[in-house]
Amino acid sequence: MDYKLLVVDIDGTILGDTANPTPPVVKALKQAQQAGVKLAIATGRMYRSALRFHRFLDSPLPLISYQGALIKDPKDNRVYLHEPVPLEYALEVLSFLAQMDVSLHVYLNDSLYVASLSPETVAYAKRSGVDPLVVPDLFQVLTAEPTKILAVGKNAKLMDEILALLKEKYQPEELYLTRSTDFFVEVAHPSASKGNAVKFLAEKVLEITADEVICIGDNFNDLEMIEYAGLGIAMQGGPSRVQEQADWVAPSVEDDGVAIAIQKFITL
Repeated sequence: MDYKLLVVDIDGTILGDTANPTPPVVKALKQAQQAGVKLAIATGRMYRSALRFHRFLDSPLPLISYQGALIKDPKDNRVYLHEPVPLEYALEVLSFLAQMDVSLHVYLNDSLYVASLSPETVAYAKRSGVDPLVVPDLFQVLTAEPTKILAVGKNAKLMDEILALLKEKYQPEELYLTRSTDFFVEVAHPSASKGNAVKFLAEKVLEITADEVICIGDNFNDLEMIEYAGLGIAMQGGPSRVQEQADWVAPSVEDDGVAIAIQKFITL
C-alpha cells in the first residue's frame, strides 16, 4: 500500500524521557517525508506546547492539538477546526472535579489556568514548557468555552474511578472523556477526538481516504485515530486494549518503535 499520510502522537510515541525525539526516529520521519508521505502530529498537548515539535520535524500540515479539539496551521495561523467544551458542561465538570483530590487544569485561548501550583502541575508545566497562570478561582476564568479540562492525579486507581463516574454522568454525544496517561483524565467536546481530527485532515484537507493513512499512538486518547487509519499502529508498553485494536504493535518508544514501523511499512 502506498501511504500518503503519517500521523504520530508525541508523548509515549515519538518522545520518551528525552527532550526531543531520538536521532533514529527523526531520521525515519524525515525519510518518510522525502519518500512523499506527508507528516502530521496529533497530540493531547496544548497547541503552544506541541508547536516546537511540529517545527522540529518540519511538518507541512496543520497541527492537531488538544485531543483533536483544535486544528491550526502554524504557517498562517489558520484555524481549520476548534471545538471547545460547552460552557454548561465545563462548569458542571469543574464542580465535580473540585471535590476530588486532583489538580485541575483549564485551557482557554491556548493558556493554562490553575488554582495552585501542585507538584503534579509543576511537573506537567516543566514537561510541556508552558507557564501556568495561577488564579484564585477557576470558575471566574470560565467566561467562555474552554478548549479542554484536565484532571491530574497522584493515584491511578482514583483516576479510573473519576473517569468511570464521568462516563456514568455524561453520554459520548455530550462530552469526550479519555485518558492520555494513567494519571490524566481529559474532558473535551464530544466531537473532539484524534480520530475525528485525522479524518478531517485526511478527507477534507488532503482529500485522501483512510486506507492511505498510517496513525501511530500509545494510549487511550490515540485509540480513535488508530481505529480510523488504514494502518493503525500502537506502541508496545501502552494499554492492552489499545494494542488489541491496532493492526500492528511497534516496539516501545525507548526502542525507537516509530522508526521501526516506518522502515517496515513505508518504502523509503
